[in-house]
Amino acid sequence: MGQPQTATVSFTIDTEVTPAYFEELLRYTYDFYLIPMGDRVINVRQTGFDGHYVLTFTVLEPKEKRHVNVEMKVGKPIEVRLEPSDASVLPTFLDRLREDLIILVQFFEERVRRATLYFSWAEGREIKPEKSPLRHRGILERILFGNILILFVFFMAVSIVLYAFMGTLAALVIVAFQFVTILFADKIIGSMADWHITRQNPRMHILQYHLPLEVRKDFPQKYPREELLQMKKEIYEKTLALGKPVECETAREVMAEHGLECLPENMKTKTVDVYALVTKSTEKFGLPVPKVAVSNTMVPNAAASGLSPRHGVVLVTTGLLVQLEEEEILTVLGHELSHLRGRDPFFLFGIVSLEYLLHVFFLWPYIMDFFLLYFLLSTGAIYFVAKFFEARADLESAIKIGNPKVLAGALRKIGFRRLQFERVPAARVSDWISWDPHPPIYFRVSRLEKMETPIKVKHTLFRSARDCIKGFLTAF
Repeated sequence: MGQPQTATVSFTIDTEVTPAYFEELLRYTYDFYLIPMGDRVINVRQTGFDGHYVLTFTVLEPKEKRHVNVEMKVGKPIEVRLEPSDASVLPTFLDRLREDLIILVQFFEERVRRATLYFSWAEGREIKPEKSPLRHRGILERILFGNILILFVFFMAVSIVLYAFMGTLAALVIVAFQFVTILFADKIIGSMADWHITRQNPRMHILQYHLPLEVRKDFPQKYPREELLQMKKEIYEKTLALGKPVECETAREVMAEHGLECLPENMKTKTVDVYALVTKSTEKFGLPVPKVAVSNTMVPNAAASGLSPRHGVVLVTTGLLVQLEEEEILTVLGHELSHLRGRDPFFLFGIVSLEYLLHVFFLWPYIMDFFLLYFLLSTGAIYFVAKFFEARADLESAIKIGNPKVLAGALRKIGFRRLQFERVPAARVSDWISWDPHPPIYFRVSRLEKMETPIKVKHTLFRSARDCIKGFLTAF
């Protein structure tokens, strides 16, 4: 259970929302966190003046007389202080409170994003509309973003059809097609991206406007996609096209011409030198700079494909650029570069193909009567091995970039919904045995937060495999 905690715990939480939402964040905390805890929360007090808001409250430990005083100062970043009542308060209780508040802020930010207008531009590139976060991705795109299950099931289904015409030769055709897909993965991913980032045009520019409550309901009807794209083009023509940065005043003037009166406090801009971040991360790894691409969707994601760093591509989404700070983006890029350096897409292709050929040409007479069971077990085993590669990518990013705790924070932001789900012990077990190549988020975050730099590990894959097996066993 851990040793008693005596010292005050202080930490910060980054937030992407504008100051106009600070007071609403405290109301959200009160409505969705404090009220549900009932009589376990006392001494609730909120103060606010001149844009500075502070929420204080006391949380009573379940079935105990111990308590923790909490102070939450909303700003950029949010400052939180946890003060135990005495030395008997356990670290696990404080860790739970800390996790509660971090996840709470992430849920609030997600709520705000649903009512936020985003515009993104790549320097010197064609202006394209934002994609809906709910846009359905095709099978090939899912495969190249790392979901082995889609690859495995898709080609299994195709092989069944081909088997009727070609016999066992169909298996060789399927594997050959898989290999061609992996071989040209960088070009396929590149064709799916909205923009290619280069040394000559290295930056992404992002404008976000939090829509006031009174305009949210009718906004999609009043401002269809075509008019938003026109706004975006006009802002570009008055800023980036003239060599000027995107700034809020010009954006407000353009939007006003379209009948959208903007509140200055609800708007902010962000510029990210994506190429510089990729270059910095490759220097840490001692690798050549791969192709760099951006997908214009608010779903936070990153991916790397290709047989080698020199012939690879790193893709990030605008959602990732919005939600993460530059140091966090750098650590995520380190994770993706580890996949490229280790040629993980190729090795995972090899594992899947080897198992497939093995059961088609050698095991079929022995497993045909219980093939479904075999399929479930073999697929589960492949996915569990894939988790070793993902854990290694975390570890190598921590070693090369040198900021394991920053990467942990980035994973918290990207996977906060999963992290909330995994707080239930049964969910942790199910995530370990699920058909997902990534280890559970709670395991990845905890593992990174415990690392102290500099990190010295000789065999990163073996170490990651050991950590995953240990994490799986302790989840029960």
